[in-house]
Amino acid sequence: MANAHEGHEPYNPLDEENLARGVADALERQPVHRLPPPSFTGAGLYALYYVGDFELYAPLSEQCRRQAKPEDLDIGPEAVPIYVGKAAAGASRHGNVQKVKDKTLFLRISKHLRSIEAAQDTLKISDFRVRYLRVRDIWIPLGEYGLLQRYTPIWNKILDGFGNNDPGKGRYDQARSPWDTVHPGRSWAEKLNSHPQSADVFEDRIRRAITAIIQHQPVPNSLLTDTPDEPALFSLD
Repeated sequence: MANAHEGHEPYNPLDEENLARGVADALERQPVHRLPPPSFTGAGLYALYYVGDFELYAPLSEQCRRQAKPEDLDIGPEAVPIYVGKAAAGASRHGNVQKVKDKTLFLRISKHLRSIEAAQDTLKISDFRVRYLRVRDIWIPLGEYGLLQRYTPIWNKILDGFGNNDPGKGRYDQARSPWDTVHPGRSWAEKLNSHPQSADVFEDRIRRAITAIIQHQPVPNSLLTDTPDEPALFSLD
């Protein structure tokens, strides 16, 4: 009888995929905070969760709240983030992260509050939660890669544009992002041209993707953004 493991590569804890999973696992063990979290220093990774009642994300919100304990602020063991991101400081790759004094990661998370506040007709800051993990820079891309592969977060892979910045004067001839099309309100985004596709198109994609996610099915490639926010491993940009 053939060995059940014959033909499989031996487990390698330093394999890129295994390292990515390890960093993602570590983030998931971190405490949950309301937005904004208490001020802290350092670089690393974060995950945003939606627990509100906006109809478009209601199934995802229900998934997050399932079996949640009061101390976990509505984030249960089956919670799926709506967005994941990173913030690399540069200095932390050479020293002890406990001694890094900048607030790179905290400021990145705080910047998102302005986008959520601007979309006040559809989103509320009180409906979001965050986990974050302080990490040396060299592990940050691996961790983000692991989170993107594990969850297919809606605002990373389906509705691109949440993390965009104001392109600046003279560059407003580009199209508004899908995120700004569904969640209008950012003043600089209002200066951009309308996206060629309507909000209804993106909302349909979101509903279909969320259905797949909560059923633990792969999200069809046809629903993924053309420019997925998926980092190259070991890129420190």
